[in-house]
Amino acid sequence: MNWKTFGALLARDAHVARRNALQLLLQTFLQPLMFVFIFGRVMVQSGYMPPRYKSLLLPGIMAISMVFTGVWAVAMPVIAEFQFTREIEDRLLAPIENRWLAIEKVIAGMVQALIAGLVVIPLAWLLLRPVEFDINPLGFAAVTLLVALFSASGGLALGCSVNQQHIGLMFSMVLTPMIFFGCTYYPWSALNSFPILQKIVLINPLVYASEGLRATLVPQFPHLSTVAVIAALLFFDLLLLVIGLRRFESKSVS
Repeated sequence: MNWKTFGALLARDAHVARRNALQLLLQTFLQPLMFVFIFGRVMVQSGYMPPRYKSLLLPGIMAISMVFTGVWAVAMPVIAEFQFTREIEDRLLAPIENRWLAIEKVIAGMVQALIAGLVVIPLAWLLLRPVEFDINPLGFAAVTLLVALFSASGGLALGCSVNQQHIGLMFSMVLTPMIFFGCTYYPWSALNSFPILQKIVLINPLVYASEGLRATLVPQFPHLSTVAVIAALLFFDLLLLVIGLRRFESKSVS
């Protein structure tokens, strides 16, 4: 593998990110800011939610922000480069295997997802005080990296599978159901009264993202086992990455 070329591709994406800094800042900060303010501040202070709900909600907001940002950061450029700008043709001429072009996009998406997720914590501290944190540093780092990889790999798989005219359908039929059935606004144990649904939602990787962050950020609330969460995230990361790489190589030679 030509590491110099790989580094040059990453540097190019970083340069583009600097040029679009304002757009990226709005994309990265605005969404978590709205989630934190509306659900954590407005709903609690208006009396519709108990004060402890702020701490329960925080991991879910972080998971949503990471998944949306990672999917968007990878899927939209892939769709544009293959179907609009045809910029991918220039990249395919680089002295590097096609799959490494896809891996570079995944790494760039992971970085954006990590930023979008981590920024939720200081926003929550500023807007939702007091929030009860009890962070497990190693567990939190592992889960956060796996969630970032899941979001970027999912973005690659979706970006290589969705046509330009189906972009809206991708968000309405894939991402929206993932959020509402991803245990972002409630713990998985809240579905005990719906045993069939509780088992069905386990096919949703966002469940493990939300529960894993809940277990390592606010373990005082009910959550799935951290070991089970990490195992499930590893499975989904590998599955989506393999699908995304195969789809990318298939589109590259077609």
